Amino acid sequence: MLADITPLILTFNESPNLRRTLERLSWAREVVVLDSFSTDGTLEIAGDFSNVRVVQRGFDDHTTQWNFGLAQIETDWVLTLDADYVLTESFLNGLKELPTDRGLCVYYACFRYCILGRPLRASLYPPRAVLFRRSAHRYQADGHTQLLNHDGPKTFIPGVIFHDDRKPLERWVSEQNRYMIRESAKLLATPLAQLKFADRLRRRIVFAPFAVLFYTLFVKGLLWGGWAAWFYVGQRVFAELLLSLRLLEARLKPQSGNGVPPLNPPHPSP
Repeated sequence: MLADITPLILTFNESPNLRRTLERLSWAREVVVLDSFSTDGTLEIAGDFSNVRVVQRGFDDHTTQWNFGLAQIETDWVLTLDADYVLTESFLNGLKELPTDRGLCVYYACFRYCILGRPLRASLYPPRAVLFRRSAHRYQADGHTQLLNHDGPKTFIPGVIFHDDRKPLERWVSEQNRYMIRESAKLLATPLAQLKFADRLRRRIVFAPFAVLFYTLFVKGLLWGGWAAWFYVGQRVFAELLLSLRLLEARLKPQSGNGVPPLNPPHPSP
């Protein structure tokens, strides 16, 4: 199975992360790094690995970028990774044991979230489809992110992947702002009845940040996880607050064309 898998990684200024990720991919005959014209040391790091092939393309959106990357893969199977995904030994062992004849199956991975290299006991990061036949699947847009379009069977690869992003906090804040602009547009454009419970809660603006605070601290048990856990909780609450502000901004600016009425009708002119 390993001989028929090509890892695909999207990058833009990922020098704090990329080397750790590539070091765990020495088993791959080829790793494709699709770079959006990085200006830091990302390309130099990629060049240190003989099995890495770099392709560059200007970034427009994640969905288009991932689908372009799939077209660069020459093997039957593709392993799609973010630049801050570090494969663990348990995951690599699970990957080695996969049977080669699985039809159109899509394999999901579970993640262990890390804060500056410190693994958390739990997080809100969901499982993700990472391994599939490239010729049979494409990505479709879903708010600020993308989903793999597939109807076939799915299963989980044993083991976990570390999600260990070590870029500066200010970069994370900037990215969250861009993400929440897209996420708010998605929430406002989708009929309420078609939204999942969590997204319906988000549409109500006030409740989601408090719900995330309670859920991460008490349901996920991060209250006793130390400073790294509190850092993560702060990030998640901040992200929900930012989304609430974007939704509130849209309600206060009906001229934007989103069809959402203002919270209070404007006063008539004297």
